[in-house]
Amino acid sequence: MVGILRRGLAVGLQTTWTLGKVIFPITLIVSILQHTPVLQWIIQLVAPLMKWIGLPGDAAIPLVIGNLLNLYAAIGAILTLDLTVKEVLILAVMLSFSHNLLIESTVASRTGMSIALTVVVRLSLAIIAALLIHHLWQGGSEPAQYGFVSNSSEQLTNWGAILLAGVKKACLGILQLALIVIPLMIGIQILKELKWIHVFSRWMAPLTKALGMKENTSLTLAAGLLFGLAYGAGVMIQAVKEDGVSKRDLTLAFIFLVSCHAVVEDTLVFVPLGIPVWPLLIIRLTTAILLTMLVSFIWNRVEEAKRKEATL
Repeated sequence: MVGILRRGLAVGLQTTWTLGKVIFPITLIVSILQHTPVLQWIIQLVAPLMKWIGLPGDAAIPLVIGNLLNLYAAIGAILTLDLTVKEVLILAVMLSFSHNLLIESTVASRTGMSIALTVVVRLSLAIIAALLIHHLWQGGSEPAQYGFVSNSSEQLTNWGAILLAGVKKACLGILQLALIVIPLMIGIQILKELKWIHVFSRWMAPLTKALGMKENTSLTLAAGLLFGLAYGAGVMIQAVKEDGVSKRDLTLAFIFLVSCHAVVEDTLVFVPLGIPVWPLLIIRLTTAILLTMLVSFIWNRVEEAKRKEATL
């Protein structure tokens, strides 16, 4: 067990270093750009579109960064913005559905999934969720509090102060990242080396069946739920090959996983934003279950109609 913990710690530190190299410069650059005309030009360009989903123009920055890079980079950008609790929740829900599109869509394609379908489903879910929260929830008007990071709108008068404030904000962001990622990576290492992922997949078999998939899809689903589309790629691709998962079940599994994957990491990562993360997890799980059941129902109806036509 000591060896497992040591390897998990090493993976956690390596992951923190890898992600920190993304978060630090992005947080620093966005912090500095806030004091230049560049950010205002971007905000003015996209503000009319962002209003439709209840967000200010500068909220486009974390959305673009998160979808092109990852959640950690997006959170680094959010930490530089003055937003309300409602605006942060809308961003968090959108980013939880749609992030890291380039890498995760490519991973999905290696198991036979369509990249276009993956991207369309994720972006659609993000936009629909934002519209629903914007129109149905009237609360959350108070300013968001970002954990260790102060988001005060203090006026900085010289470039030295601006640079120092940006470095401080970036360092605090990485510290919060480490406090989440290192224990998480240790836990994932334990799950991998003790083969508990296989136990979890057996527990999931009834849910897999309820969602309209065969039981041999449960390992693919479990790997995606626990490790995510990127970290769980190896396990998922191998499970698809070894377990003989059908094209239909694979499609349904990925419909579920693009809505809800890496349930531990992608939930805990939003803790520094100071929003309640349980509603975020419930929204993702509920959406994944309902959407998968709907697609399964429609798929069954279409196949049944084809069989009837074939017998005529």
